[in-house]
Amino acid sequence: MPVSPVRRRVAVVGTGAIVSGGHLPALRAHADRTELVAAVDVDQSRLDAFRAEAGEQVAGFTTMSAMLDAVRPDLVLIGTPPSLHREQTVAALEAGAWVLCEKPLCLSLAEYDQIAAAEQASGAYASVIFQHRYGSGAEHARELIARGELGAPLVAHCQTTWHRDADYYSVPWRGRWATEGGGPTMGHGIHQYDLLLHLLGEWEEIRAMAARLVHDTESEDVSTALVRFRNGALATVVNSVLSPDEVSRIRVDCADATVELTHLYGHVNDDWTYTPARHVPAARADAWRTPARNVPSSHTAQLGAFLDAQDAGTRPPGSGPEARGTLEFAAALYKAAFTGRPVRAGEITPGDPFHTAMHGGHPDGVLTARTEEPA
Repeated sequence: MPVSPVRRRVAVVGTGAIVSGGHLPALRAHADRTELVAAVDVDQSRLDAFRAEAGEQVAGFTTMSAMLDAVRPDLVLIGTPPSLHREQTVAALEAGAWVLCEKPLCLSLAEYDQIAAAEQASGAYASVIFQHRYGSGAEHARELIARGELGAPLVAHCQTTWHRDADYYSVPWRGRWATEGGGPTMGHGIHQYDLLLHLLGEWEEIRAMAARLVHDTESEDVSTALVRFRNGALATVVNSVLSPDEVSRIRVDCADATVELTHLYGHVNDDWTYTPARHVPAARADAWRTPARNVPSSHTAQLGAFLDAQDAGTRPPGSGPEARGTLEFAAALYKAAFTGRPVRAGEITPGDPFHTAMHGGHPDGVLTARTEEPA
């Protein structure tokens, strides 16, 4: 007789659009492995609406502490505003639950260190939602690059050019360092450059610029970076919420082929293209075609990988060094932009102002729309 998979008792914290539109469908897709038992939201009407959608058997709570005491879940999914992520993740870990949290996992490397300490003390793990790493297209591209099938990576472009209007930033926690951690570098482009890091590996040096050109926010509304990877590849990274023609794009030019992903908020196999160099035989290029299995990038795909790790009792993908690496990249981009000098991997350590805050201790007046010419 086949062994039935373990069903994890799951609680969601926050019941807004990302939870109802992303996490709830993922839980339903993995209904044989999960049971949604509780939901938490400070807004009673929103909580009631979510429970009506998810099922009245889901217990409702207005505080996370009450939920953890009453339910003791195996897994906590966090979809609250970013400033709450560190505290809620640590609380869930201390209660013995594993955590899958929306990006960013926390607002600084110092906050990450607190999560890592809670992991070590509890034996549970916390992962961050970076669903663009998952799905068959990303998996296939990463394998080809890692095996050297496309030749050595040489040049890359990573583009998140989106558009957000003033109404978007009317939500009180958006565009503020203390509550969002930054602008599109932390809240939007982080998905694409996380995927770039997933494809190309460790980076070595960043040079960057950031500016507030349009929006009345504390943080930037555009940033650009030049990146040198440890394998020698050079890359450009653009994060924007000022772009009327919205697109998400990654292009990696290797010695034998160009691989390109073009999409917006999620990708499938057909969004990936492979262009062979002139010297590559057709038979070799045919082997690069995307696999027959077409798994979209999604919360569903990431949750499946997470549950596999939880069943095995091993560190899940998107946690530990992987989660920290993407957060360090963001901190280094900000430091390079704010200081005007290159930043090397590993240099942001305790005592560095960019270790405790993405703005490096200068939340106001750093990003300006124009630089005046000297008199």
